[in-house]
Amino acid sequence: MLDQPSAPVSNDIPDSVRQFCAIAEPYVADEKYDGLFIEAMRDITALHMERSPWYRRFAEQAGVKPERIRTMAAVVALPPVHANFFKQHEIRSIHESQVKTHLTSSGTTGQKSQVFFDEFTLKWGRVMAQHEMVWRGVPDERPAHYLLNGYEPYKGFTVGTSNTTAYLMSYAPAAETFWSLRYVGDGRHELDPFGADACLERWAAGTTPVRILGFPYYLFYLLERRRARRQPDLRLPAGSLVILGGGWKGHADKSIAKGKFYQQIKQQLGIEEEWVIEIFGSVEHSVPYTDCPRHHLHQPTWSRVVIRDVKTLAPVPDGTPGFLSFLSPYIPATPAHSVVMGDLAVRHPAGSCPLATYPTPWFEILGRAGTSANRSCAAAAAELLKTN
Repeated sequence: MLDQPSAPVSNDIPDSVRQFCAIAEPYVADEKYDGLFIEAMRDITALHMERSPWYRRFAEQAGVKPERIRTMAAVVALPPVHANFFKQHEIRSIHESQVKTHLTSSGTTGQKSQVFFDEFTLKWGRVMAQHEMVWRGVPDERPAHYLLNGYEPYKGFTVGTSNTTAYLMSYAPAAETFWSLRYVGDGRHELDPFGADACLERWAAGTTPVRILGFPYYLFYLLERRRARRQPDLRLPAGSLVILGGGWKGHADKSIAKGKFYQQIKQQLGIEEEWVIEIFGSVEHSVPYTDCPRHHLHQPTWSRVVIRDVKTLAPVPDGTPGFLSFLSPYIPATPAHSVVMGDLAVRHPAGSCPLATYPTPWFEILGRAGTSANRSCAAAAAELLKTN
């Protein structure tokens, strides 16, 4: 299904949404901006109901009336769109002629979400990421070598993870770069472990910091390969770091606990665990979630994280596993301001992280539900919850 306005729409964005996106503090207690958040969610809901015929029907069937969205409970009660819906349908609140960027998910199950961005969404998504990266200490004026554990881009390539990986290179000038998933033509990529390993060996002998970005599985594979080949541990130059994102993508059966993985990185590459950074995000909801030095994925100022019951989608208390759900008013291009993911997670309350610089709730991913096309998410979730 293709759903969009019949003609180009106004570029006017509600003032409340602009003000909310312009908040420069990446992590502040919810109550400071709850009022503005509620107003912005009310206004963006009205915008999507006005511009997207599909979303208007979807919201009306759930009894949504934007003028009644005046409390946090009313915001949380907005019916979330499941991320999988975007794998089957192209839904826009802007006309095709106003699309500036079209990204797809990396397609863990073979299905890829189609998400569209206008100038406003692109700009503020990057501003949010910039604030979080500065908070985490990532920007550096020194050049760095980059090992990019993602899909090497080519003309017409739209996978969002590679877009993110390339963008993360803006935080330090590039000296030398190497994509470990090389484009081999005909839309295909192949892992080049020999090339990646040769780069690590050469860079370890120099003084230029190394930044390893991308899918965790491919870094894990490279480290395990070195271990199996009895290659000596490396000590990458001071200032090196790892930024992980994109999940284990079809290799969940090989995933290991974060703590164990980070210790392995420290042992084999000499990078301290504090400088192994995880970013959680998706093309369906592109607000970035960056972990703190204690490796907690904190809710940033520009969103609210809700965990939902796997059967009813009602919110559950902190500490209770359920579907991960995000709320944010910053996306006028697509009605993705209230989404529910295919991830099972648990939320921890504000104040449960010992770092005072991160006063917001945080969440941890327990696993992924619905990994087979013929299984319902609820059934997969129930099975997964039994093991956690």
